Amino acid sequence: MQQELEYIYEVYKSGSLSKAAEKLYVTQPALSMAIKKIESSIGMTLFDRRVRPFQLTEAGWLYINAITRIKKIEAELTQRIGDINDLHTGRVRIGGSHYINGYILPPVLARYSRLYPGIALELVEHSSAVLAKMLEERAVDLTFSCNELFMKDFERYPMFSDRILMAVPRAHPFNRRYRAFALPPRGVMNGRHLHGDCPVLPAERCGELEFISLMPGNNLHDRMLQIFAAADVKPRLKIELSQLATAYHLAAGGFAAAFVSDRMVTNAGAPLCFYKIDSPLATRPFYALLPNRDYTAKAVRRFIQLVGEVLRPKARA
Repeated sequence: MQQELEYIYEVYKSGSLSKAAEKLYVTQPALSMAIKKIESSIGMTLFDRRVRPFQLTEAGWLYINAITRIKKIEAELTQRIGDINDLHTGRVRIGGSHYINGYILPPVLARYSRLYPGIALELVEHSSAVLAKMLEERAVDLTFSCNELFMKDFERYPMFSDRILMAVPRAHPFNRRYRAFALPPRGVMNGRHLHGDCPVLPAERCGELEFISLMPGNNLHDRMLQIFAAADVKPRLKIELSQLATAYHLAAGGFAAAFVSDRMVTNAGAPLCFYKIDSPLATRPFYALLPNRDYTAKAVRRFIQLVGEVLRPKARA
């Protein structure tokens, strides 16, 4: 793509000349001159510089829409050329949350890298909303989600599921009262909670605890509140966080109870007791999401296949 168009797109993404110049490795005066040259040639401004961050003008939106289409065409061309090499070279850009990137993908990435060392893997970490926008703009090749809100506009393929459990610090008196329902970490690691005869804690008992919550808009936060509402329980939230891993470790440190994913339980010595919750919302099916398009690179298709091969045999319902 022409350098001037790259300049416009970076200013649009960054919202300022200084930030864009830093990312483009050019001086701010040089970048400003290049943008003004384009504006002079068309007789219209592309950015409203009176506000921060910069806002696009009507002409600016026309440019960004055209640049986005060009970038999509270039990305598909690169993928088609790469496929001629039959997975010897190429790149796969994967978007995920901290939970997906830290707890789900490591064995998949390691195996993919061993099988296809010539394929460069790029891992991007953002919220679901940001990743959905990046996927739409082809800034990532695929992402993963269990949120119906972000699936409707993309191709989707079922990949794996996890089970939400309630984690309670081991020293909490709650565990003595409900010992018949409690599972040690090793029990979760062995899949005891997936058996039909595993004791299920009535959701209304959760009202006896203080909870670590994720921020509003997070899928686990929303499910937790729906579970409480169905049980007619008003949750006692002690703190709100942005990362599930932080909630897990705070619970293990004795801070409060938390709703966590069973796939995070990998340490048999964790000072926690786990409880299977009586709710259909406790099971989360995850999908791989791809942009709606006519062509998907072979390297991306193979990555999705590998996710299935690595995770589906261990799928947790």
